[in-house]
Amino acid sequence: MGENQFVPPMGRAARILALVFAGLLLLAAGVAAQPVPEQGLPVASPGDTPAKAGPPAHLAAKVTRRDLAKAMQLVADWQLSRLPAEPQVDWTWAALYDGFMAVPLQVAGDKYRRAMLRVGEELHWQPGTRVTVADDQAVGQMYMEQYFLHKDPNMMGPMRARLDVEIATPESDYPKTPLWWWCDALFMAPPVFADMSAATGDPKYLDFMDRQWAITTNLLYDRTKHLYSRDATYLDKHEKNGEKIFWSRGNGWVMGGMVRVLKEAPADSPLRPKIVDQFKEMSAEMLSIEGEDGLWRPGLLDPGAYPLPEISGSAFITYAMAYGVNEGILDRTTYRPAVERAWAGLLKHVYADGRLGSIQPVGAAPGALTETSSYVYGVGAYLLAGSEMYRTAK
Repeated sequence: MGENQFVPPMGRAARILALVFAGLLLLAAGVAAQPVPEQGLPVASPGDTPAKAGPPAHLAAKVTRRDLAKAMQLVADWQLSRLPAEPQVDWTWAALYDGFMAVPLQVAGDKYRRAMLRVGEELHWQPGTRVTVADDQAVGQMYMEQYFLHKDPNMMGPMRARLDVEIATPESDYPKTPLWWWCDALFMAPPVFADMSAATGDPKYLDFMDRQWAITTNLLYDRTKHLYSRDATYLDKHEKNGEKIFWSRGNGWVMGGMVRVLKEAPADSPLRPKIVDQFKEMSAEMLSIEGEDGLWRPGLLDPGAYPLPEISGSAFITYAMAYGVNEGILDRTTYRPAVERAWAGLLKHVYADGRLGSIQPVGAAPGALTETSSYVYGVGAYLLAGSEMYRTAK
């Protein structure tokens, strides 16, 4: 979300009811009350853009577990050593946490999971403070994965209470825009609802997610181009070549959200075929516009206007298509070569010390970046992509 200025408000009465309802839910679930993180905690910068970043890593592009492990661990260790002293609940860091959690155990994954366990404990498993804003729910993906590992109800209790309050909030309290009114929100919130449904066995979380996903899609999804506008203000905006503006990062996050919902949605869920069909459409479009270097530019349909590929969007697209191949959703013969080209392209932007570059800073549309720009959400996407490559590698 980053630079969004619009935050859906809640009426005063609804806010009071929401707080009361959250407390009752926690008590009913037998979850011990946890202190809310103090307001005003330092917000760490999610990245930087040094003038120089040193020599490239020259990582091997072979899709073997040995080479993939080396490539993942180099970047993961570099980023892990730069975690801030204060825990972060922001959406930018939440995407990084997802990447750490995905690193396979055979690639020292337990080290990263333990680090995320400490983050969750320090945050007391609390989401951000805004009840209906997807940005403040994104950290719940890491919380839920820790819950699946440890089965500690304290790990999911605050998140469950938050989602229950959101579901119970009357839609009349929302403004005249979708709850998830920007496309990358489909990565931040829906997977948390899918995880919660899987953890509790309660379909209400999937039902709510399905409804909100459809509202966002009906507004922002171009059924001819098979891509999402970033938000409604971009529906009529165009690139220099006349094509509509479709942001690679926003669309990459959407595809990543699809993957993470499909991982937890029951096999017989009616929402699965809808998401799978849309996933196939978007994958086919991404395949058709993949760059010669295997990557995607910030503006997907005007690559000539952008001198550098954008790694956070490219990595999420790689992650999603690799998952599609691994799960048999996408044809292996058609998509596997594209995925391998994309992974090879990502590796060219890793520096010898482990810094991952060419990541667009926080924003809301295609924008400027440099070869040295490194931001935590891009690292998270890179680790997610590597984890899917590793699944079926020799």
